[in-house]
Amino acid sequence: MTRHLRRLGNQFEISLPLDTEGYLGRECPQGDCERYFKIKPGTGLKGDSLPVHCPYCGHTGPMNDFHTRNQIEYAKSVVERQVHQAVVRDLEDMARDFNRRTRGELFSLNMDIKASPSRLRHYLESELETYVECGDCTLQYAVYGVFGFCPDCGTHNSLQILRKNLELVEKMLALATNAEKDVAARLVENALEDCVSAFDGFARELCHIHAKRARNPAKAERMSFQNLDGAKAAVKEAFGVDLSAALTAGEWNGAVRGFQKRHLVAHKMSVIDDDYLVKTGDPNAVVGRRIAIGEEDVRGTAKAVQQIATHFSGQLRARADTGEVEQ
Repeated sequence: MTRHLRRLGNQFEISLPLDTEGYLGRECPQGDCERYFKIKPGTGLKGDSLPVHCPYCGHTGPMNDFHTRNQIEYAKSVVERQVHQAVVRDLEDMARDFNRRTRGELFSLNMDIKASPSRLRHYLESELETYVECGDCTLQYAVYGVFGFCPDCGTHNSLQILRKNLELVEKMLALATNAEKDVAARLVENALEDCVSAFDGFARELCHIHAKRARNPAKAERMSFQNLDGAKAAVKEAFGVDLSAALTAGEWNGAVRGFQKRHLVAHKMSVIDDDYLVKTGDPNAVVGRRIAIGEEDVRGTAKAVQQIATHFSGQLRARADTGEVEQ
């Protein structure tokens, strides 16, 4: 009398709905994280039983651990509906059998089954702020904020985000070539500021995710990268990495000069001061005059930033792979 219910078995396969752009929500199972992100099924690594990496905290675990609470509630409601429908069918079979056996009696009894379907707990995936395609495994995923580990291969996207920001810097310079003189000058200055800010954000994030391997983790979390010489000394002390090793001496000095020009733009209304001369040795600079910033300054700084960032990221990743901690 329960054949429909028995036919369901004890396992259910449930398809989770994707959002309008084909993304599926995920949620970190770690109690101190539990943050939401999305992935696009069909992109990234191929294979069964691949682990998932939380983009925010880096926790790694099986895919089934990363279902969101909304998805779990939806899946429960699907199961409840299927069980409910099976029970109703079994009761209807019972009613038909009962009605057939009592037909023709002096007093006939009819059993009638009326039931409404149980409610499905529908949901919508949330909108996120940054959509990324992993440069290593091509997984398309989305996160709150900007930075994160790839949920498939675990590669951190900090270097990729920096490169995208440097591409925007180049686009700003392209706009400057066809703009009026005053607008062009402002675009070039803004491009230099964005270049330095992008590197500062990248390097701060890199220090954050590798802070536990630093000599002083708390200090590593507070490091700033808007002064290259200062950053070089701080990184050497914290991680034993020489940022200038990525460049020749001339290239490093050019990058330092670019960062100091940005400092004048941001904090001194572009007016040269004694501190700039001391830190750069710029032979063309005169105290009290406006600093000259050309497209070549920005492009040179951007190129140096990318080389430094690649070197820094590679060195810290190598230490992470070996479990090395700076003493």
